[in-house]
Amino acid sequence: MNKLTVEELYDTFEALDDWMERYKYLIDLGRELAPLNELERTEENRVKGCISQVWLVADPITEAGTLNFRADSDAHLVKGLIAVALTLFNGKNAADILATDPGDVYGRLGLDQHLSVNRRNGFVSMMQRIKGLAHHSHTA
Repeated sequence: MNKLTVEELYDTFEALDDWMERYKYLIDLGRELAPLNELERTEENRVKGCISQVWLVADPITEAGTLNFRADSDAHLVKGLIAVALTLFNGKNAADILATDPGDVYGRLGLDQHLSVNRRNGFVSMMQRIKGLAHHSHTA
């Protein structure tokens, strides 16, 4: 996946005329994600609280002290939501991840208004898992 910024996400969402186009854009973002291999699709890496199957792994901390996450799902729209999450958190250090409120981005993109309750709950579960992995790396 190309290194997308949160500002680029905002700009693209604002430029798209309706929610069907935004959903299509999210699905396209999800298609750009590299899939996890079968060995990474374990119960330990599964995000609990998602209706769809979602697996999330943290790569080893970089020399610069930043974290990068990789994730995959069996649902196209959820993969797009994963892409949003990775855009928000990849390349940040644990302290910045823990201090980031994903609700601000989620709300500004309008996802809080245009996703089902189940999708919103799944997104929250994914954010909690990312923050949990960041916290673990921060205290390790």
